[in-house]
Amino acid sequence: MEQDQLIILRNTSRVDLSDLFSGRSRSIQSVRASEGINLRLDVESLDKQDLFEVRRDPEVVSIAPPMPIALVKPVASQQTEASPTGVTWGVSVTRASESPFTGKGVTVAVLDSGIDAEHEAFRGIQLVQRDFTGEGNGDNYGHGTHCAGTLFGQPINGLRYSIAPGVQRALIGKVLNGVGGGTTAGIYQALLWAINENAHVISLSLGLDFPGYVNKLVAEKEYPMDLATSKALEAYRANIRLFESLAELTRARGAVFQQGTVVIAAAGNESKRDIKPDYELAVTPPAAADGIISVGALRTDGEPHNALTVADFSNTGVNIAAPGVDIYSAAVGGGYIDMSGTSMATPHVAGVAALWAEKILSETRTVSSTELSARLIGQATKSRIATGVDPLDVGAGLVQAPLS
Repeated sequence: MEQDQLIILRNTSRVDLSDLFSGRSRSIQSVRASEGINLRLDVESLDKQDLFEVRRDPEVVSIAPPMPIALVKPVASQQTEASPTGVTWGVSVTRASESPFTGKGVTVAVLDSGIDAEHEAFRGIQLVQRDFTGEGNGDNYGHGTHCAGTLFGQPINGLRYSIAPGVQRALIGKVLNGVGGGTTAGIYQALLWAINENAHVISLSLGLDFPGYVNKLVAEKEYPMDLATSKALEAYRANIRLFESLAELTRARGAVFQQGTVVIAAAGNESKRDIKPDYELAVTPPAAADGIISVGALRTDGEPHNALTVADFSNTGVNIAAPGVDIYSAAVGGGYIDMSGTSMATPHVAGVAALWAEKILSETRTVSSTELSARLIGQATKSRIATGVDPLDVGAGLVQAPLS
C-alpha cells in the first residue's frame, strides 16, 4: 500500500491545554505543579490504514503533509544611501528611537535563511543558532541577515537602523536554504524549538509555496494538473490548521508557564497595485493563520513621513503595518544594503514587540502572549497613514513603540 509522508502534531501532556481557555481544566497553578506540558512534532510515512489509526489517537492534534516554503522575496529597492538623520525612517516612524526600551532582557527568534554571525551588526549578541535545512548554520542567501539586522542590529557610525538594539539573546533558526526554499516540517520544528527556548517574539518572513507544491505533485506523482491543484489545496488547508493548532497550544503553554510567545509573519508580496489598484491578494500562510500577527508593508515619499501609503506589492487583510520599502540593514558578507518587502516590515513589528515585552516585564515580571499582542495592536496608529488608504491594507495601523 502506498505511503505518504505526514507531519503529526501531538499534545502528550496529561491535560488538555485548550481547556485553559474554556474553564474546564484545573487551575493553571495545579497544572504547572503536576502536569508536564509537552508538544511533539513527528514526520512519519503512513499508508491509509496507518493514517486511520493515527487519527484515532487522542494525543494527535493536527496532521498535514509537508509543503514547500519559500522566503517572501524582496522586491527591487530604489534607495542607495542611509538616512543622514542618525536613524532610518523605519526607526523614526515607529518611534523606537524615542522609546526608553531597547529589548533588553527579551529573547527574540528569527526563523529565516540563517545569519552572518561574523557581521559587525551582531557584535556582543548571544546568537543561538540551529539549522533545520541540512545545510549547516550561516546565511547563504542574505535574507535572514537583513531581517535580523532590522530587528536587533547594533548601530554603525552613529546610525541606528534596528528597532531593538538592546536584545542580548537571539535565536536563529535556519529554515530556508541557499536558494530560499524549505519545508513546513522544518518551520514547525523550528517554531517548537524557539518556543522551548523561551522566545518572547518569533519573526517569520516566509510563506507556503503553493505553485511549487502543485508542480511537485505533477512531477513526482504524475498527477494531472487539476488533480494536483486540488490535492495542493487540501494540503494548504491542512497546514493552515496545523499552524493554528500550534499557535493555540503555544498560548496555552504560555499561560501555564507565564511565558508568552507571539508569532509575527510577513503578509506576502504578491499584490500588483502598480499595474491596477485592485490587483490585490490576501495574506498568505503562515501569516493567514489565526493566532499569528500578519504584517503589511508601508512606503514613504520622504520626511516628515506623515502620509505613508501601502506598498504596491503588499498583500491585503493584515493585522498591522510597518515600514517595508527601502529598508537599510545588514548585508551578508559585510556592509549594508537596502531591501523592500513585507519581509522587511515584519522585523520592524517584531522589534517593537520586543520593546513592549521589555516594558511589560518591567511592570509585572511576566508577559503573556495575549497582553503582548493586545499592546502591539492596540497602540498602532493611523495618524501617519495617508488619507484614502484601504483599512484592510494596514489593519490596526502603523506599529508604535512604547514611549514610557
